Amino acid sequence: MKAAALYSAAGSLLLTSLAAAPAGGAPGSPGAAELRGTAVTVARARAAGIDFGPCPAAEVPQAPAAMRCGTVTVPLDYAHPDGKKIRLTVSRTRATQRDPHNSKRKVPRQGALVYNPGGPGASSMYFPMIGMIPQWKRTAAAYDLVGYAPRGVGRSAPLSCADPKHFFKAPTASPAHPSQAYKRQRIAQAKAYARGCARRSGSRLRYYTSLANARDLDVLRAALGEDRLTFMGASYGTYFGALYAAMFPSHVRRMVLDSAVNPDPEKVWYRNNLDQSAAFEERWADFRDWIARHHDVYGLGDTPGKVQRSYDTARERLAGKPADGRVGPGQLQNAFLTAGYYDDFWPSRAEALAAYLHGDPEPLVRLAAPSPDTAVEAENSSAVYTAVECNDAPWPTRWQVWDRDNTRLARVAPFETWDNAWMNLPCAYWPAPRQRPLDVRTAPGELPPVLILAAERDAAAPYQGALETNRRLAGSVLVTERDAGTHGVAGGPNPCVNAYLDAYLLEGRLPARHASCAARPEPEPDTPAAPGPDSSSRDALKGRAARR
Repeated sequence: MKAAALYSAAGSLLLTSLAAAPAGGAPGSPGAAELRGTAVTVARARAAGIDFGPCPAAEVPQAPAAMRCGTVTVPLDYAHPDGKKIRLTVSRTRATQRDPHNSKRKVPRQGALVYNPGGPGASSMYFPMIGMIPQWKRTAAAYDLVGYAPRGVGRSAPLSCADPKHFFKAPTASPAHPSQAYKRQRIAQAKAYARGCARRSGSRLRYYTSLANARDLDVLRAALGEDRLTFMGASYGTYFGALYAAMFPSHVRRMVLDSAVNPDPEKVWYRNNLDQSAAFEERWADFRDWIARHHDVYGLGDTPGKVQRSYDTARERLAGKPADGRVGPGQLQNAFLTAGYYDDFWPSRAEALAAYLHGDPEPLVRLAAPSPDTAVEAENSSAVYTAVECNDAPWPTRWQVWDRDNTRLARVAPFETWDNAWMNLPCAYWPAPRQRPLDVRTAPGELPPVLILAAERDAAAPYQGALETNRRLAGSVLVTERDAGTHGVAGGPNPCVNAYLDAYLLEGRLPARHASCAARPEPEPDTPAAPGPDSSSRDALKGRAARR
């Protein structure tokens, strides 16, 4: 269950000891050795700082001169801080300290704002460039904007589970109700993928976890010279942000959790994926309803049921004859899954489906065909996603459990259920030890107030996750975008949400109680899809839409 980079922040820019010991003694647990190792590493990072210089073109192509890059050294295993080290890449632009509305007014610098866009497996190296977007200029005036590639991602000790040359397989099938033969085929693929992770990544595979990501974040804080962290996490970034809040509450200055993932230990990660599949069915219904209301534009049907029949017709045709030899039912489903994340994508997907059914496959091919140019990034992102989620928690190891749960769910939520299961099935055969998830909780007064943002109909991070995060982080405040489903709402087109975000980041103000904002306007059928994490994030995540 991956999540795309936040649309309104890095995503849009990319394209223009509190728990039980872990099962099996898994590394990375919040034990005494890891606590000591974290403290040692933090002290070293504060003394060393970060030697920022020009950003390598291979790291951040066309980076502006004001953007600088460097590395932070962390141990592979925090229980052994003097053992094997890895380097995390970091990017930064300094606070401009210029009021965008009054160039003569100097704005006080408030420190560094570190951003993580989710995944697992996504990088925020481009995030500092967000300061060029108008709605982020006030934040860029007050904060150094800091992005980084988490462990395993990009050039930060990259993980790999398969040869990138053979990573994209297209065209592929995507049966909503798979046969027994197809299930056996996918089980074999999942086992082979898990073995590939062990073979290509070796003994270091077990050290890529959400707890390690949280510890790395504290080291980054110290290396930046910050006594307390100002952090913004989207999607999966909210999960290890919540871990960080529970592990290091006194190190938090301000924290924004956008599109919060459910941190309940019983949900991480198997049941969270089932909940996500159910939520995607509702968003798919929202999309079909929108298409039906614009039947005069697309001609795909004037009821959601007729739109479904148009979609099914396209699936059947593509199963018989893939478009351009590369776009089959799996690629079609992937392209439409992104519409569950971002309703700005609704027009382009509807246009492509209509064109295909009327004899023009080119728009669909442009949207859905995998690009060989992104294979390395996609394979790496998939490897990190799989390693982190499989390592983080126990997973059912009996196929019968997966088959039972997903068969039941697919009867009422067929759109995404089985593709989600196949994405995560390597965790049933995972070769590394599993942890028991941290029970995220903070007591009143232990943690500064946290701002949680959520869209009520978010499919990638169902709304229950925001409610649960709010319950577990004492003093946190939830702002809800009502009747909306875009995944990632901070800094986007909703001025109500942005007002709460700016008040918190710039002034430390939160509403006295939970607040809500009206939904952003629905997309117009003749409006092209806005820039977002479509090609970079979608293609980077196993040839499918980014998940958490």
